[in-house]
Amino acid sequence: MGSRSTLLRDEELEEIKKETGFSHSQITRLYSRFTSLDKGENGTLSREDFQRIPELAINPLGDRIINAFFPEGEDQVNFRGFMRTLAHFRPIEDNEKSKDVNGPEPLNSRSNKLHFAFRLYDLDKDDKISRDELLQVLEKVDVEQKMSIRFLH
Repeated sequence: MGSRSTLLRDEELEEIKKETGFSHSQITRLYSRFTSLDKGENGTLSREDFQRIPELAINPLGDRIINAFFPEGEDQVNFRGFMRTLAHFRPIEDNEKSKDVNGPEPLNSRSNKLHFAFRLYDLDKDDKISRDELLQVLEKVDVEQKMSIRFLH
């Protein structure tokens, strides 16, 4: 576990806590999940590691959510990057407790959440959601609903 244990030094925990707004216990729990997903045991996750998560595998937007974890041109994400992306999913009301007037806008602010969601739909990264991009999402969701309905009958 050599390099893994250095990820959660007290200084690192505090930096992640400040940057993401997650509590110490949440970070520890997510670190445990991160390491369980890290099948290569190299301190990073690949797209394949994310594809093994059942909830993402069945989500019609799972591939887009997975892509959101990876900066342009990267095929691995470290724990800090993992946490930064997850921070967008934190409830907005948590902002009041963690807001630093002089610091950057929280990752889970309304505007950052909207920007994050927009990037999920903007496949070609041209800062626009084209009709085709929107239709692709609607088709995926429609197919998923049809499959769910068939499964229930």
